[in-house]
Amino acid sequence: MDVHRTARYDGIAAWYDEQLAAAPHRPHLLRTQLGDGTGLCLDVGCGTGRDLQLIAATGRTPVGVELSSDQLRLATERCDRVIRGDAEQLPFAANTFPTVISCWTSTDVEDFAGMLTEIARVLRPGGRFLFYGVHPCFNGPHVESCADRSRLIHPSYRQARRHLTSPWWGVDGIRTKVGGMRHLPLADFINAFTDAGLRIGRVVEPDEEPVPYAIVVDADKPS
Repeated sequence: MDVHRTARYDGIAAWYDEQLAAAPHRPHLLRTQLGDGTGLCLDVGCGTGRDLQLIAATGRTPVGVELSSDQLRLATERCDRVIRGDAEQLPFAANTFPTVISCWTSTDVEDFAGMLTEIARVLRPGGRFLFYGVHPCFNGPHVESCADRSRLIHPSYRQARRHLTSPWWGVDGIRTKVGGMRHLPLADFINAFTDAGLRIGRVVEPDEEPVPYAIVVDADKPS
């Protein structure tokens, strides 16, 4: 496990947790997509642990893994089953979890395909994986938001890499604070699931915005 990989949220965990608290629609959307269940549920990149509480409310037993020790400090106040670890080298045995979720991680990890391969490894055959995160088409360094709630898409959409800056990011936003974001075009994003051996069952574009900022992918590991 490479715990020396950059933990981008160290030093800003409390600030970030406040930003999540200001988005009341998000827990409802995730709760709706996840539904009720039983057994262990791993949250990959659990952050400050807000979704661990949501997992528990579905009837499942939450387990969290997070690289940022600053975020783990807050997560441990919400759940006692959290561990420091790398999403691209998960510290769990194969075929351990019947359910895995991961939220807002595709922009932070350097190897999204590698993360999904690890998730497929620790997921039981027949198990379910729910991803909730940044929409590759309408949320990224290539996107310029307009006053009428429309968005302009720029040619940098094709640049699958970490973007440290963007002309359309504010000076006090999350991207500036964590050193940019890793962008994947839609094809690379979707192919990462299938290349990992996951079977996509449903894709949802939450409709709280006229043009979606987020995407939900509901997949499973074939038996």
